[in-house]
Amino acid sequence: MTDRRILARRFEVERPRLLAIATKLLGSSADADDAVQETWLRLERADAAGIKNLAAWLTTVVSRVSLDLLRAPRRTREHSWQVEPWADEPVAVAADPAEIIAQGDQVSIALLILLEQLSPSERIAFVLHDVFGQSFEEIATVLERSPGAARQLASRARRRVRGAEEPERPNREQGRRIVEAWLAAAQDGNIGALLSLLDDGAVLHADYGTATQLVEGADAIAEQAVLSGRLAAHSIPILIGGRPGVAAVLRGRVASVMAFDIVGDQIVRLEVLADPQRLDALGVQEVVDASGW
Repeated sequence: MTDRRILARRFEVERPRLLAIATKLLGSSADADDAVQETWLRLERADAAGIKNLAAWLTTVVSRVSLDLLRAPRRTREHSWQVEPWADEPVAVAADPAEIIAQGDQVSIALLILLEQLSPSERIAFVLHDVFGQSFEEIATVLERSPGAARQLASRARRRVRGAEEPERPNREQGRRIVEAWLAAAQDGNIGALLSLLDDGAVLHADYGTATQLVEGADAIAEQAVLSGRLAAHSIPILIGGRPGVAAVLRGRVASVMAFDIVGDQIVRLEVLADPQRLDALGVQEVVDASGW
């Protein structure tokens, strides 16, 4: 196995399986591609002659790379900013979490709904065992724990996932109504209307790339919204990580996006992202352009 060409051919045979594992662990095709590429780079640096079972070795490495990505705080934040055009309510997913995760087309939704509550180690143990049928001895190698500990992680994850409920969110119609009411009130400078939409303890967090801002309380947030009326006049409704949101478009470019967390009929939290580099990395401009704005 020391010939690099032979090694590359063997890796290409394994690539579809590795990509499937990484995609279901990470819930992102882009992250999965990165994990598989990193696995190849590690194979190139390894003593290939000493690898007795290449398939098992690659499974362990791609799982460890995925585990590192799951533990990265930056990645967790980016998943909450996945942007999509406003669309009809999605079809309800199946009840069995392992069945959901096994369905490639629905994996991102399933992970967001069912797996974000798990720790990275729980997620690895659950997905590798329940979906891919890996033994707890193999999973223990990935997690650098005992097989018994890996079994406990998978069992705990299974109980938590099956007992989990989808985070409470307004339906699309209600969310759209609140977002449009917010934009209209901000454009009109209507403090009273803004206050009626905000919970008294609402908070706003903004990330500008070079600085962050925290605004607490309905009064302070409403005042800032009035000052940002020009942005409201150039904003369109979008979905951000499944949450109601808006994108502000100035001179054809997305200047910022804002996500709304809504409980009942009131906004409890707003998150603003105005970091140009992160907006570009998340592909927000492409989503807005596709909407015909």
